[in-house]
Amino acid sequence: MIGDLDGETTRIRAAGPLARLELLGVPAWTVTRHDLAKQLLNDTRLVKDINEWELFRTGVVTHEWPLIGMIDAGRSMFTVDGDEHRRLRIKTTQALSPRRLTEIRPAIERLTTELLDEMSTLESGTAVDLKSVFAYPLPIRVVGELMGVDRSDHAYLLESYKKFFSFLTPQDERLAVMADLDRYYEKLVRAKTAERTDDLTSDLIFADEGGEPLTEEEVVGNLEALVAAGHETTVSLILNAVRALLTHPDQLAAAKAGDITWEQVVEETLRHQSPATHLLMRFATEDITVGETTIGKGEGVVMSYRAINRDTAFHGEDADEFVCTRDSAPRHLAFGYGPHVCPGAALSRLEARIALPALFERFPNLALAVPVEEIRNLPVLTQNDLGEFPVLLG
Repeated sequence: MIGDLDGETTRIRAAGPLARLELLGVPAWTVTRHDLAKQLLNDTRLVKDINEWELFRTGVVTHEWPLIGMIDAGRSMFTVDGDEHRRLRIKTTQALSPRRLTEIRPAIERLTTELLDEMSTLESGTAVDLKSVFAYPLPIRVVGELMGVDRSDHAYLLESYKKFFSFLTPQDERLAVMADLDRYYEKLVRAKTAERTDDLTSDLIFADEGGEPLTEEEVVGNLEALVAAGHETTVSLILNAVRALLTHPDQLAAAKAGDITWEQVVEETLRHQSPATHLLMRFATEDITVGETTIGKGEGVVMSYRAINRDTAFHGEDADEFVCTRDSAPRHLAFGYGPHVCPGAALSRLEARIALPALFERFPNLALAVPVEEIRNLPVLTQNDLGEFPVLLG
């Protein structure tokens, strides 16, 4: 199933709006329809607290399960609900304010130009991996600048998250990576606590709205989750947009001419190739009836965003097609919905809206160096993560 996203999405959608799913031997419910997803993402009976999960509480699922890090990732706004979630979230949104995004825009433009300049020195007739030279380093450089992380640490963070997400990483190694990242962020937070600087990390530490200040554990948890989700999402968004445009030359030409906007390109890419294929996991605090089906108390629920965003009842019978002028595209759920909607969505969108036109302006004859069928997904169960992306710069 891993790597065959089209086949997987077709099978999950065919199973119904709410279907049974098995994740590496662990059963759960999966949601595959737009309207039902919105309903359940706002349902207070579905919570993030892993201790409500019957399989975890009874020891059937332990920390040896390879996907446990997607759920039990320390205390942050991603793992709590209600008043505590609001307290943690308001401080993060305060740190990721429109002012902060406005301030970082010139940095994104500068970092994009730096990478394009580096690419310009490469041999134009030779295949270049667009992921390694552009889509992969850009988001981590942006997040690093936003967080106040030294660029010398970027390679370490990229390698760590690569191991964390990969299905091929042995679980003992993944747990070691998680522990090492904990220590890295703890050291960063302590340094920023001792000497405040103008960055997101310091903003989180010293946030003065929304109740009690964040604890060190809460700052670390928020940073870890933001970096993990933020850079992976943007890598996927940039690469999938490039792939879609290069295989739809009429829409690429329209974007270059200004007949469709880069915002439309970004939103349709998010819908058509959702960066998160399956988002783990919420747990029922009581029985929840959906039609003739009941989600039992203590059962887990997964949001299968790729299937949700291909819902033909909401996006039309051509939902499997890439169409930048689609009216429903901006209403996709790629970044979630409800209280836990992704707080980094605006940053990811901003990066893509800057990076994509700059890339095609610098390399107007950019082309795939291999048949599109040879561009494969990596063995990652929860992300739409592409492997090597060979292109000719032209």
